[in-house]
Amino acid sequence: MMFADQERDLAKLTAADRYRSLRPRQGVDFASNDYLGLAGSERLRAAMTDALQRGVPVGSGGSRLLRGNAPQHETLEAEAARFFGTEAALFFASGYVANTILFATLPQRGDLIVHDALIHASAHEGMRLTRATFAAAAHNDADAFEDVIVAWRASGGTGRVWIAVESLYSMDGDQAPLAALAEIADRHDAVLLIDEAHATGVFGTDGRGLADGLDGRENVITLRTCGKALGCEGALLCGPMVMRDFIVNRGRGFIFSTAPSPLMALAVGEALRIVADEPTRRERLWTSIATAERVFAPYGVAATGSQILPLVLGDAARTMRVAGAIQAAGFDVRGIRPPTVPEGGSRLRISLTLNATVADIEALGAVMGEALQ
Repeated sequence: MMFADQERDLAKLTAADRYRSLRPRQGVDFASNDYLGLAGSERLRAAMTDALQRGVPVGSGGSRLLRGNAPQHETLEAEAARFFGTEAALFFASGYVANTILFATLPQRGDLIVHDALIHASAHEGMRLTRATFAAAAHNDADAFEDVIVAWRASGGTGRVWIAVESLYSMDGDQAPLAALAEIADRHDAVLLIDEAHATGVFGTDGRGLADGLDGRENVITLRTCGKALGCEGALLCGPMVMRDFIVNRGRGFIFSTAPSPLMALAVGEALRIVADEPTRRERLWTSIATAERVFAPYGVAATGSQILPLVLGDAARTMRVAGAIQAAGFDVRGIRPPTVPEGGSRLRISLTLNATVADIEALGAVMGEALQ
């Protein structure tokens, strides 16, 4: 067989109950990252329709360094830099691509990347390509980050230190100790890399995220994913101008990739204006969060202070059975199992968005109680 190795691997996944498949959307949304309900918003739809009527092209036609650098890309990056308070911004086709290019390009040979143990897979992909040394620190433990740095310096490390975290973790819904990490970065002349994927649009002044107040520092770079609360796709790296210039000149994934659609760049700009103009979206989401924390508490769902509420069940098979029962009742709640989460950490990931009402949350609570029995 031509693909015998792949067939065997798929058979192993099936035997371990880890085989994945694609299926259509069904049920009330408690699974997406469309936290503010912008993916289907009238304002985004109107902006895209108007752009098409004005002749904005669907495709870019090439990489940014060739003919693919459209006015919409430049406009978005200038707007994003102003919105987040940074010197520069650079637009990418996805958060995964942006993270991979960031870690593969900016840290240099002789540097150290200290990353949170639970950081995104895309950061790990970038570190597979980096010339720097990298090491994990215990999740959300600022002292552990400093311990790694001190030990590395004591062993002779002389390069730049890069501290890499998510501001809000996608599987646990908990927040990084950003203030403490910023102090550590200052003490050790380090750069703080903050992945704001799940915080952008939801937290901070006008939805500027949990890094609001740290942006604009010379030693802070933030990643703002556009495919979650902003309802679009793509990602923005925000930071000093030298970051942008270096990636444009040295980031192979940027240099040799076709530029994102100009239409999507325009849509992201409109999404930034929506999150600033319509604070009631965040207010409604926080009402949903408060309701969910009350309704789901009897079933062991701990409050996280965010729109992501995990129910850790431990056993993968039971997790998928419970998720299946909830889905059969009309609620799209997904079971998450290894390797996405650690062994013994299988869970229901309940994601709160404006695509579900307070009444939907109450109804899910009743179904959840039955499914867990």
